[in-house]
Amino acid sequence: MANGKLIQYHLLALAVVAVWGVTFVSTKVLIGAGMHPVAIFFIRFVLAYAGIWLYILLSGGNRQLWFGWKDELVFLVLGVTGGSFYFLTENTALAYTQACNVAFLVCSAPLFTAIFTLIYKRFGKGRFADGLEDIRLGWPLIGGTVLALTGMALVVFDGARLEVSAMGDLLAIGAALCWAAYSLFMAQMTREYGTVTATRKVFFYGLLTILPFMGGYGDSFSPMVIGQTAVWSNLLFLGLVASLVCFILWNLVMEKLGNVTSTNYVYLNPVFTLLTATALLGERMTLWAAIGSAAILAGVIWAGSSRPGCDD
Repeated sequence: MANGKLIQYHLLALAVVAVWGVTFVSTKVLIGAGMHPVAIFFIRFVLAYAGIWLYILLSGGNRQLWFGWKDELVFLVLGVTGGSFYFLTENTALAYTQACNVAFLVCSAPLFTAIFTLIYKRFGKGRFADGLEDIRLGWPLIGGTVLALTGMALVVFDGARLEVSAMGDLLAIGAALCWAAYSLFMAQMTREYGTVTATRKVFFYGLLTILPFMGGYGDSFSPMVIGQTAVWSNLLFLGLVASLVCFILWNLVMEKLGNVTSTNYVYLNPVFTLLTATALLGERMTLWAAIGSAAILAGVIWAGSSRPGCDD
C-alpha cells in the first residue's frame, strides 16, 4: 500500500492512542468513586459487546458464533491478553499508583512487542509468524531495551513513593506484556475474519474470562455508585468510545500498518495521560519517576528503529 494511502491509518492510530491516554485518568476517577477495577472492566466490555452486536444487527454483518476449535482458542488468548487480564492488571495498577506511572509503564508494550515478534518470527511457523513484521536484532533494539528497562526500574523502585505503589507499577508492566502478546496474533485474525468480527470475539472472551473474578464487588453496581454523574459518564466513555469504537479502529490499524508499527504509537499514551492527570487529578511526578519515564519513552522509540527501513 502506498505511503500516501497509509497516512489515514497513522492518523487513526494517533487518535485512538489519544483517547486511550485519557482512559487511565477516567479509570482512576471511577476507582476513586468507589468502583472496583474488575467491575469497571466488566461494565466497560458489556457496553462494548452490546454495542458491537447492535452494529452487526443493523448493518447485516457476520453473525457466525463458532469458527472451529483452533481459531476459537486463538480468540480466547486474544480475549485474555487484550481483554480480561490486560484490563485486570492495568485497572488494579491504577488503584495502587499514579495514572502517570501506569501510563508510562504500559507504554513499554511496543518494546515487548518488538522482542516477541523477533522471537516468534524466527522460531515460529505458519500464518501468524508469516504475517508479522520483520524485526532486526541490532543496537537499536538492544540499546532501546536496556534503556527502557532502566527507566522501568527507576519508576518502580522510586524511593520517594510508598512501597505499595511498586505493586501497581509491576501490575502495569504485566499489562504491557499482555498487550504485546495480543499484538502478535490480532492483526492476522483481523485480516482473516474482518475487523468487526474479530473484535466481537475478543469482547466475548474477555467477558467470559473475567467472570471468575466477579465475586464480592456488588457495591460497585449499587445505585449510589452508578448514579453518580462522574461514574456513569466515564463508564459510557470507556465502554462505547474507548472500547467499542477504539478497539475496532485499532484492530483495523494493526491490519494495515502491521503489529509493530501500530503498537509503536502506544508510547504516546503517557503524554496524553500526563496532561490529563495533571489537569484533573493534580498528579505530580517525582524527579526519579520523571527521569525513568523519559528513559522508557526514549528506549521504546530507539528500539522501534529496529524495523527494516527505519534508517532510510
